[in-house]
Amino acid sequence: MLKQYLEVGKIVGTHGIRGEMRVECWANSPEFLKKFKKLYLDEGKTALSVSCRPHKNIALMTVKGVETIEAADRMRGKVLYIDRNDVKLSEGEHFVQDIIGLSVTDADNGTVYGTVKDVLKTGSNDVYEMADTSGKLFYIPVIPDIMAGFDFDKGAVYIHPMKGLFDDED
Repeated sequence: MLKQYLEVGKIVGTHGIRGEMRVECWANSPEFLKKFKKLYLDEGKTALSVSCRPHKNIALMTVKGVETIEAADRMRGKVLYIDRNDVKLSEGEHFVQDIIGLSVTDADNGTVYGTVKDVLKTGSNDVYEMADTSGKLFYIPVIPDIMAGFDFDKGAVYIHPMKGLFDDED
């Protein structure tokens, strides 16, 4: 089951004296938050009317009704969420939060190799960090030769493992 509300950042401080807040953005870039007029607290329970703008490697956010540095400071440490319905993903795009926790499964024979623990951004392609049942980590490049597809209802990412991907060469 996919979560309706997804974590996108955390309020880490204030900016100026008029209630603006510094947000550590957990999306691809602070620019991502600029398109949202509404963000949420408490996993979607509390809606905030917001305006965001990128500033260096963070986002600066104003919230309707928060007009002083003291009011903004009380929000420090709060995690911000978006509603997945407010985002249009391109074909083949997925939220990282939806991928973490999926079973890595052989598309040809159904063998389950482990569970996705993290998605690493390497520049040329993403890499899935996978742990097998013993906790040993493997790294799966997200490239067309390996990736076969996703089934979020079954909680699986299907792959065509290339030779050497899971071989123990210690």
